[in-house]
Formats: sequence, structure tokens, C-alpha cells
Amino acid sequence: MTISADTITTLGLYVLLPVFIAFLFFIMWDISKKSNAGRQGTFWIFVALGAGFFGFLAKVVIEFVLEHWVL
Repeated sequence: MTISADTITTLGLYVLLPVFIAFLFFIMWDISKKSNAGRQGTFWIFVALGAGFFGFLAKVVIEFVLEHWVL
């Protein structure tokens, strides 16, 4: 049984990456609790460290829109 490169890429992008992102959000929550950041500190931790996640989501949405509606 051979697994193609496309299968591995799809599995990594749509299964493993969201698991990794969820783990990163857990780490951000843990950092905010251990540092006693409070509400505003927790908010800024999530904004600053979560920006990469939101950028990834924006990239996926932009690619979908360009592939299906524009091009």
C-alpha cells in the first residue's frame, strides 16, 4: 500500500495543522494563567500570538474565493 504525497499533504493541512493550532491556543491560555495576566493581558496574549492562526485562516478563505469565484 502506497500513500501519495497529495494524501499526506491533505492530511497534514486539514487534520494535523488544526490539532497543532488547538495546542498553541492551549499554550497561550496556560501562559496567561501562569503569569496572572488578567483579562486585558490574556486578550493581548491571544491577539499577539494568535495572529498567525488568523492569518492562516484568511489565506485559506482568500484561496477559496480566488479559485471558485474570481478565476
